Amino acid sequence: MERFFFDENNVLLVAALEYAGFLLRYLLIAGGAYLVFYIWQQKRFASIRIQPKFPEKNMIRMEILYSLSTFAIFSCSGLFIFWLEGEGLTQLYFDIKEYGVTWLVVSVSLMMLMHDTWFYWSHRFMHLKSVFPYVHKVHHLSINPTPMASFSFHPVEAVIEAAIFPILVVSLPLHPLAIVIFLFLMTVMNVVGHLGYEILPKGFTKHWFFKWSNTSTHHNMHHRLVKCNYGLYFNFWDRVMGTNHKQYDEHFEEVKSRS
Repeated sequence: MERFFFDENNVLLVAALEYAGFLLRYLLIAGGAYLVFYIWQQKRFASIRIQPKFPEKNMIRMEILYSLSTFAIFSCSGLFIFWLEGEGLTQLYFDIKEYGVTWLVVSVSLMMLMHDTWFYWSHRFMHLKSVFPYVHKVHHLSINPTPMASFSFHPVEAVIEAAIFPILVVSLPLHPLAIVIFLFLMTVMNVVGHLGYEILPKGFTKHWFFKWSNTSTHHNMHHRLVKCNYGLYFNFWDRVMGTNHKQYDEHFEEVKSRS
């Protein structure tokens, strides 16, 4: 199939569409979670709240504003991908039959594994004393995060986070549908990590299989305690590198014991 032609005259239109896509997912998933857990059903879910105190409204406004700036940078990453495709430098393909449905599923899984690895090690980098105050501190202003903090990044951190997208399309044969699914899962998992409520069942972190997946408690502890729990989707790197908080399992069970 003929490669996508990037018309430089349509840069603003493409950027606007990219921005709208990120914003729409944010509003639907993060905004929807906020409406359910923080407004409509606040009393119903009070028992599974990780930190009993609620964040101040000015903190939530800050989370939203930084997220809006993050989407502008993510959109630039999208423009770069369009340019790479026009130059024939990506492995994007547009006919599912070319690689089959099995590869479509596998490619989504590989993107998540690669992103999880990128996130863990770039996250550790951003926690270096010489880097943290200038890059990652903005995200940690949300000591008690809400779903709106999911993309609340300093612009430099947003660039680091966005760098994974070009890496993926250059490294793997990817269909646009696989990318859409990946972006949806990324947003959902990011929102769950910043939810402020533990929606997973008791014993989840000690189960032989599910313990390899992260929880809202896991990332909430990172925001509160800072020097622990660096993973995104999975708990693989934290377990291998010994960076899980020693009381992670106990704190998870303590939260669930309230329900």
